[in-house]
Amino acid sequence: MAAKRRAAGGEGEDLFGAEPAKPAEPHHKEHRSRLRKRFLASDAEAFPDYELLELLLFHTIERVDVKPLAKALIKEFGSFGGVLAADPDRLMRHARISERTVAHFKAVREAARRFARTEVVERPVMSSYEALIDYCRVSLMDEQTERFHVLFLNRKNALIADEVQQRGTVDHTPVYPREVIKRALDLGATALIMVHNHPSGDPTPSRADIDMTHEVRDAAEKLGIVLHDHVIVAKSGTASFKSMGLL
Repeated sequence: MAAKRRAAGGEGEDLFGAEPAKPAEPHHKEHRSRLRKRFLASDAEAFPDYELLELLLFHTIERVDVKPLAKALIKEFGSFGGVLAADPDRLMRHARISERTVAHFKAVREAARRFARTEVVERPVMSSYEALIDYCRVSLMDEQTERFHVLFLNRKNALIADEVQQRGTVDHTPVYPREVIKRALDLGATALIMVHNHPSGDPTPSRADIDMTHEVRDAAEKLGIVLHDHVIVAKSGTASFKSMGLL
């Protein structure tokens, strides 16, 4: 009977000339459209992390539902920021993650860092200290290994440069006071703020952190350079040596 209908009506039509039903749009396409519209029409801060991550994944992974992947990534790396800062090799262990996705994550994270940096550039750092702490947190909070930064300041306490002095392991970064002071002299800096992260999540300074900080302070003072603070950044918060009375 079906063959007769095709013969009578031609391919693609039934006997009565009706068009065959179009296949339904995949569920993930409708979901993507709804999520975008909801994001644009609502308070973005109210979006859960996994949905924000979905929006990023839409740009590099096509034709599949990425919600399960977004949830799996946040579970593995601990947070939205942790995903953006994750090691590329670990990210690409997930079947649908490619270099395209890794580059997208890195670009988003760098955009956030540069946006935060505009709040501390060309203005006295000590009078906008909260903005400085925000910048440090954006730069270092989700790093998986220790990184040691030095912020070099001029006579007006404006930022000259933010440089990575050392990179280390998950729990140790070797820092050489002589190199910090030499770089300050090269840049003509008159003040410093040191910043490093604790991937463990606890910002409490170690004995080695305290001893190294005092070495840098003592060496800097001899050359008329002031060490304003040493800030430790971790997921649970920040620790300021100055606020703790350690400087």
